Amino acid sequence: MTLRAFLLALLFAAPVHAQTDPSTSALNAAQMLEEASVALTEADSARDRVRALTETIQAYEAGLTAMREGLRRAATREAQLGAELRSREDEIAQLLGVLQTIETTAPPVLMLHPSGPLGSARAGMMLSEVTPGLNARARELAHDLQEVQTLRQLQQSAADTLTEGLTGVQTARTQLSTAIADRTDLPVRFVEDPIRTAILISSTETLEGFASGLSEISEGGIADTNADISQRKGEVALPAQGVVLLRAGETDAAGVKRPGVVLGTRPRAIVTSPTAATIRYRGPLLDLGNLVILEPQPGLLFVFSGLQEVYGNPGQVIPEGTPVGLMPGETPEIGAILSTSSDGTGTDRSETLYIEVRQDNSPVDPESWFRTSKDG
Repeated sequence: MTLRAFLLALLFAAPVHAQTDPSTSALNAAQMLEEASVALTEADSARDRVRALTETIQAYEAGLTAMREGLRRAATREAQLGAELRSREDEIAQLLGVLQTIETTAPPVLMLHPSGPLGSARAGMMLSEVTPGLNARARELAHDLQEVQTLRQLQQSAADTLTEGLTGVQTARTQLSTAIADRTDLPVRFVEDPIRTAILISSTETLEGFASGLSEISEGGIADTNADISQRKGEVALPAQGVVLLRAGETDAAGVKRPGVVLGTRPRAIVTSPTAATIRYRGPLLDLGNLVILEPQPGLLFVFSGLQEVYGNPGQVIPEGTPVGLMPGETPEIGAILSTSSDGTGTDRSETLYIEVRQDNSPVDPESWFRTSKDG
């Protein structure tokens, strides 16, 4: 390849840069975790400690999710840059050689040409034409090398940030359990009779049968309520951060169809009440594991099952955003998070929350009430 052809090829063959900066994403996630840490220290003095701790846990979860995604994108970007730089080694070496020649050669010698003054003039014109392009490519190369260095430093420092974040969220969960147990300020619509509840559980074989007998588990009557969330139909937020794995009526791996939605969550994710609601039941039931049944308005029940821990007491009227439980599972170790940071398949959402909606004791599609991503 002639010098002119090589220089023009360098000028017009601009490298493809990522549209977004993964290192910035990860650094923003680290900032989110730092802010969550500050919120945790301030939760003790909050007037509503349960709400403060709930928001702190959600902030930690969002920060850890963002950090994991940032690290995944950083690993992908570093591999991409490494492959690009390796594929352009010869080109880069020639570029550096040309730049070094231009930089070290005295201008009078550089402008001499064997064909005389006319050739020298043409050489000067060509040099003035391609020099800006050479400088631009040199800056791009320096940017790529700096980005690789930044991404490597980011991943090396991520372990400390993740350790602090995981420790903080675990502390917040522990404090939340205590704060909920100490809470005495919630209104109560009824008081549960544990004997009647046990009888109802032992005498029913389906969720439908259990739900139809919920009015029988109170010691006395259940106070009326005029709660109405019908204006929010289709826009109610999901109770946990996650992705929809199965929709109503879809067949699961065991060949079972259920009328509810299965949401994939991360281990130990917090589950909150998406609206103000009465806790009608919480605890183990049939083959559904630990569940909570909420009544946001008369005749409407939200059923969340698959939890490890459940919060609150039947009869309590809880505000929107109140935690009702935690998902099971073990929080992954730092090494596991870092080793899978390049895996964008969502396999880290290992826990499943089953969401069923019952209206007048008949199941309805949860997505007629809850706002979900239609692409899953």
